[in-house]
Amino acid sequence: MYSIFKRALPLAVVAAAGIAAGQAIAADASYFAGKTLKIVIPYGPGGTYDKYGSTFSKHLRNHIPGKPNIILQHMPGAGGAKAMNFTYNIMARNGHNMVVPLDNSVVNQLMRPKKMKYKTDKFNWLGSSNQTNVVMVVRSDSGINTVQDMKNIEIIGATSGKSSSGFINPKITWGLLGLKGRMVTGYKGSSRSILAMEQGEAQMAAFNWLAWDSKVPHWFKGDKPFARAVLQVGVFKDPALPDVPMLTELVKPADKAVVDFIASAGPLGRGLTLPPGVRKDVIATMRKAYDGMNADPAFAAELKKKRLRLIASRGVTIQKIVEDAIKSATPEVVDRARKIIFGGSS
Repeated sequence: MYSIFKRALPLAVVAAAGIAAGQAIAADASYFAGKTLKIVIPYGPGGTYDKYGSTFSKHLRNHIPGKPNIILQHMPGAGGAKAMNFTYNIMARNGHNMVVPLDNSVVNQLMRPKKMKYKTDKFNWLGSSNQTNVVMVVRSDSGINTVQDMKNIEIIGATSGKSSSGFINPKITWGLLGLKGRMVTGYKGSSRSILAMEQGEAQMAAFNWLAWDSKVPHWFKGDKPFARAVLQVGVFKDPALPDVPMLTELVKPADKAVVDFIASAGPLGRGLTLPPGVRKDVIATMRKAYDGMNADPAFAAELKKKRLRLIASRGVTIQKIVEDAIKSATPEVVDRARKIIFGGSS
């Protein structure tokens, strides 16, 4: 799977050149001036989707011709699938509406096609401002010091829904490594799940490291930390967690393809996408605006202030990664992942 991401960048550059050559015009200021654009957040307030989305709403307008207003709409439900389905099937296709997409949208689409009413490669990806590993964190008083301790100690995890990375990654980990645990769903985003851990309703949750580091950095400090990171799932190690093992390091060689499939979510990070059917000139303008925002020092400064990272990717790069990830996931790998995570149902 990693080779997919290495191939995607040069191919995306070629694709970008083709777009530039084929489009002589782009939507001008008259198309956006005086309008109110909307960014849909697939979870409740307080999480990294919300934090990135609110930062996008403040800075993206400065790079769109006509400088339109941008507002947020939170649409939690079904682990983020409600917002993704809405964006694909109902959202207006005028370029004035967009979503902070699920990083695991490809994984969900292929594993749960009856519930995911969208085609990830048909979205118009504007770009991303981060890349995310999913990091499993447990309370220290659970008795778990390493992920292998879960072979003998059953853990209770908190997450939003079965479409969320906070459900998918623990379930695939437990299934591949033979660990004990069960997930409780229904928490509205990472903030509520983290609160459940703090109050003792759960002992574990799994989110990208930024969610942990920006919300509860004090949990991990001192000789007796409140919680510890025990595992990460992604394409490469998070630079902040060099000593936390990757799932791919712990599984059998025959299981690496399944882990690579799940890990494909990481490069999608936190960004924006438009629904299908938007005019090509509008897509070109919005992609240019997104690139301009990522290069804006004021945007970078606000992310840093919020303890959020900036790892920028262009829209054509993300589009190619999505397309290649869908093409390379064999039915056998998808079916095995589905059975481990969801059992007999999806």
